[in-house]
Amino acid sequence: MATLANTTLTSSAQSGKLATLLPGIGLCLAVAGAAYALEAGECALAGKAWLEALVLAILIGTAVRSLWTPGDRWHDGITFSAKYLLEVAVVLLGASVSAATIVAAGLQLLAGIAGVVATAILLSFGIGRLLGLPTRMALLVACGNSICGNSAIAAVAPVIGADSDDVAASIAFTAVLGVVVVLGLPLLGIALGMSGLAFGALAGLTVYAVPQVIAATSPLGAAAVQMGTLVKLVRVLMLGPACLVLSLLAPRLAPREVPESDFVAGAPSPNRLDLAHLVPWFIIGFLALVACRSLGLVPTVAIAPIGRVATLLTVVSMAALGLGVDVRTVAKAGGRVTAAVILSLLGLGAISLALLAALHIA
Repeated sequence: MATLANTTLTSSAQSGKLATLLPGIGLCLAVAGAAYALEAGECALAGKAWLEALVLAILIGTAVRSLWTPGDRWHDGITFSAKYLLEVAVVLLGASVSAATIVAAGLQLLAGIAGVVATAILLSFGIGRLLGLPTRMALLVACGNSICGNSAIAAVAPVIGADSDDVAASIAFTAVLGVVVVLGLPLLGIALGMSGLAFGALAGLTVYAVPQVIAATSPLGAAAVQMGTLVKLVRVLMLGPACLVLSLLAPRLAPREVPESDFVAGAPSPNRLDLAHLVPWFIIGFLALVACRSLGLVPTVAIAPIGRVATLLTVVSMAALGLGVDVRTVAKAGGRVTAAVILSLLGLGAISLALLAALHIA
């Protein structure tokens, strides 16, 4: 009887959780559906999609968010779609990448990625300090720009003892500029006449989040998507060493009293390294699926359907991303932060192009 009661309570809790997610997920699906409809309209009128559903979902979501702020009823589902659905999509992308692709990238490129991340962090931190940003804010901007946007900010914040205002401002810029980069980078790649592999590498080195890399590289073909995803995931892995180094340097930062409520919700205590942030589960899942593909454990006939599911989940995630972007937050953060983030991003782009030139990837 007790077991039956516990099962009933568990089922009720799960049903309640699902009920809180459905409105937001439904909204994201509606935005994604509108994006697919516009893409189909483009194809019917122009013969091709100039803006694919991945990008359109971001634009539509951002437009909706600018005109209307979703209330608490929608929040859980939007957050779930932006985080967990995109992580599942990243795992599924592993089925499209084999070990041969990684080997083809070359050790020089893999080492270059680590060099770009380290150089960009130092450059970005220097820019922030020259512009008068506090040390912790400058570190957040540097790691967010150089590694993986929000994920890096969330991982680094508790390690260095950053407060909630710094974290909120950094994440706001990451959200807004992330969309700008996704929309503008393909135009740069086309203008420079870059190949799919070269543009994929550039996107992987500069775009903030893995799904955003997919959105940015899709207009230049499958090779760009695969290279961009690979480079980006290697770049994300740099978060572990970065957090380790910062955890060693954190005691040297100027001490200050920080209320416990100031830290990111659910984050560990200040200056304590949280290993769960260093290698996210979806990277492990992605690598596991890459291994399965390389060993022939993924049937060839399943690769295309898996890719379509990954794309669908990514479009829904992009809709959620757009719904979370409030362009008005940029104005509230101040000119120095704005300048630091933009200059850091430009510096990252310049360093990345220099690496591609040095490796003769064009």
